Amino acid sequence: MEYTTLGRTGLQVSRISLGCMSYGEPGRGNQPWSLPEDESVPFFRQAIDGGINFFDTANVYSLGSSEEITGRALAKFAPREDLVIATKVHGVMRPGPGGGGLSRKSILTEIDHSLRRLGTDYVDLYQIHRWDDDTPIEETLATLDDLRRAGKIRYAGASNTTAWQLMQALWTSELHDLIRFDSLQPRYNIVFRSIEAETVPACIANGVGIIVYNPLAAGMLTAKYRGKQVAAPVEGTRFTLGNMGPLYRQRYWQQETLDVVTQLADDVASRGKSLTHGGNRRRDATRAAARFARRRRDRTRRKRPGGVRRGLVRTSAPPAVRRRLSRSYFTAAA
Repeated sequence: MEYTTLGRTGLQVSRISLGCMSYGEPGRGNQPWSLPEDESVPFFRQAIDGGINFFDTANVYSLGSSEEITGRALAKFAPREDLVIATKVHGVMRPGPGGGGLSRKSILTEIDHSLRRLGTDYVDLYQIHRWDDDTPIEETLATLDDLRRAGKIRYAGASNTTAWQLMQALWTSELHDLIRFDSLQPRYNIVFRSIEAETVPACIANGVGIIVYNPLAAGMLTAKYRGKQVAAPVEGTRFTLGNMGPLYRQRYWQQETLDVVTQLADDVASRGKSLTHGGNRRRDATRAAARFARRRRDRTRRKRPGGVRRGLVRTSAPPAVRRRLSRSYFTAAA
């Protein structure tokens, strides 16, 4: 495993982390495809055995169940000081006013709930899950700064923000001498590249680490949906399950995206490889998508050092984790 520092901080993290949205009780929250605890634990064991020390979850994933499973699993396999645990705040956790968002009251309530569920007295990286138009960023950052001073968090980060929102937050932190966002977690892959225009340059210029999610476009870039028609999402996948199904269909289940996957498959086939879904040959699709992210990272690092690119490892069977932890995978994606 290769390690790097998170943005301009000294926090050392593995270049690949385990994203934990897929681990939680299926009957809780909006992730009905998630795996219950007995099926989730092997993923954590294999990730730690492979050198991963960075684990990312959120309070809203399976309405807290993901944090509970993550905390119990990690406690079984590694000492707390060897782990980098990240979680997020913003999502609605209960009905009524104050049930979500980034107000001082909401954050102070949710950090205590997250710490209890994770079974730890501090979080290494505490991220806002998205921007809150109803709360001044000064209030949010001041509250996060108090959490750092209280020892409940080590670093702060953001997720799903635009470039101007990130810059407003960084400027506010500098102006008022508050904790700053040292990482940003955006969606990024071959078929969704809008962050390249402004967000990535903003991160590079300000030493903000980039932690990408959806690097395989919800499975589209594994080519298991190649040849499908836009009107026929596959039953039993995240494209059809729960309240998140419409979101993923809007993001990726489009003919344009399927055409890109077909073109990628043809390109890989011209090199003697295959994007066929199933068996070890499916790794060629994963490696092709990972090489894309790696090359983009290398180009930005030549301009200015200090970023981290992370693809969340979210798979449906433990052997898939082992494949991603193979040496050949890291040669492509590290």
